[in-house]
Amino acid sequence: MPILLFLIDTSASMNQRTDLGTSYLDIAKGAVELFLKLRARDPASRGDRYMLVTYDEPPYCIKAGWKENHATFMSELKNLQASGLTTLGQALRSSFDLLNLNRLISGIDNYGQGRNPFFLEPSILITITDGNKLTSTAGIQEELHLPLNSPLPGSELTKEPFRWDQRLFALVLRLPGLASTEPEQLGSVPTDESAITQMCEVTGGRSYCVRTQRMLNQCLESLVQKVQSGVVINFEKTGPDPLPIGEDGFMDSSRPSSSFAAQPWHSCHKLIYVRPNSKTGVPVGHWPIPESFWPDQNLPSLPPRTSHPIVRFSCVDCEPMVIDKLPFDKYELEPSPLTQYILERKSPHTCWQVFVTSSGKYNELGYPFGYLKASTTLTCVNLFVMPYNYPVLLPLLDDLFKVHKLKPNLKWRQAFDNYLKTLPPYYLLPLKKALRMMGAPNLISDNLDCGLSYSVISYLKKLSQQTKLESERILASVGKKPPQEIGIKVKNHSGGGVSLTHSKNFRKLLKEIIGETVPRLTELNTKEFAGFQVGLLNKDLKPQTYRNAYDIPRRGLLDQLTRMRSNLLKTHKFIVGQDEGK
Repeated sequence: MPILLFLIDTSASMNQRTDLGTSYLDIAKGAVELFLKLRARDPASRGDRYMLVTYDEPPYCIKAGWKENHATFMSELKNLQASGLTTLGQALRSSFDLLNLNRLISGIDNYGQGRNPFFLEPSILITITDGNKLTSTAGIQEELHLPLNSPLPGSELTKEPFRWDQRLFALVLRLPGLASTEPEQLGSVPTDESAITQMCEVTGGRSYCVRTQRMLNQCLESLVQKVQSGVVINFEKTGPDPLPIGEDGFMDSSRPSSSFAAQPWHSCHKLIYVRPNSKTGVPVGHWPIPESFWPDQNLPSLPPRTSHPIVRFSCVDCEPMVIDKLPFDKYELEPSPLTQYILERKSPHTCWQVFVTSSGKYNELGYPFGYLKASTTLTCVNLFVMPYNYPVLLPLLDDLFKVHKLKPNLKWRQAFDNYLKTLPPYYLLPLKKALRMMGAPNLISDNLDCGLSYSVISYLKKLSQQTKLESERILASVGKKPPQEIGIKVKNHSGGGVSLTHSKNFRKLLKEIIGETVPRLTELNTKEFAGFQVGLLNKDLKPQTYRNAYDIPRRGLLDQLTRMRSNLLKTHKFIVGQDEGK
């Protein structure tokens, strides 16, 4: 079930008008509505969940969240108004926190137990903004900063605010206020140069610089295609480059390889597609991607993980390994310089092994947990996820079935036990299930140890309970309006903590102004009323406090007009009771 979260810029600058007379905010609303219509063409859109977030202060920025229906979403969208500051960083943090609200409760991130690509909530975060300077109550910000502190329990377990199944895309509106006489440029929409672009790319998304309505429609068509089920992975090359392939399809050692020159395919930050099962409609998998540390009972706490796992691939050609009945997971890679390079080599019968650094106990690079391989038709590249250290396990299982006929001898059992020692503890349960599916005897103890200390397990349970309470608090605030300030707050700088109305000097001054007593200026504390000057009482001059012109008696109109003209033209040095600095 894809989650589509729209983050709409509701700062005051979104009131600016285009050459058609429509405001940027109106264009943003229309863009959301058009996206929904385009998305509705796909039958899979029936399971979509829509959320709406603005630049308001949290938690009032959430207009439609986990519980609101489509009608509420559309109503809130229609009623959006532009006012306030461009607090993009805080709005992004609130958006990611909203998406992450239930992850600790559901256990989808599986902290310390490997990363399961088939446990995911594919989310697309689409922000629509004008790309203007970022502002806050502290002033103008040159760079985009997301607040480090989050109200969400367990946020410290991941280094970044987003997760590997969440991607950010930005539509940056650059539509002119005056109609352009130059012909419109056709072709792909470029990325924007504002601060949001880098944030989009880090999550596996991108920004769009929108200069015309046609470009906006083109971007929306592109975004609809981005709604895919998958997770983002960092693929990094380890070791030397492979030998170039000759025209005959064989290795050509005479041609130089650019081992020391950085190439685009050496490091790729791309999606792997996680397809739902055709029968159940949800993804099915068997093996995790290993953690970048070895779980130990002595670990007092879990080390924070990066949002995207760093998967290293070796360019040494290996033979793809698979045996009957042993389950494996297969994920197609999003097109990238890496997939293009592998496909150009035209070697569908060889593969490159993949590793996660520090995943093993005795090996810094770790043991291979799968491989990258081009499809036999050379149309795409797939990531095969296998049991950890599969080059050792698969020959053992092959012997178990074909040589020992499911009755292993002592030598085989010793070799299998040595293999288990290289296995992270969280692989034991999926391996036990796989062996049972294959019809193998029970080779793994029923008393499985997850490898985490009791304190870590207790901490994760506590976080889950805290998250439930925080989730209820946030969801209860959705749709509520921020409290309105009533009146003007005046800060008392007297330092005494006593109300001004209780001041002896103030009461005297008040009586003198309304004519009850004759002032004695020597008794006044001039320091308390610095910057003010009080005139002596004139019995014939009565104070005028008219708020409405119609309240002035007919006989006093001429006198009042004289007063107003005098005050307006500043013919006196000051007005009685007025601060000279004003």
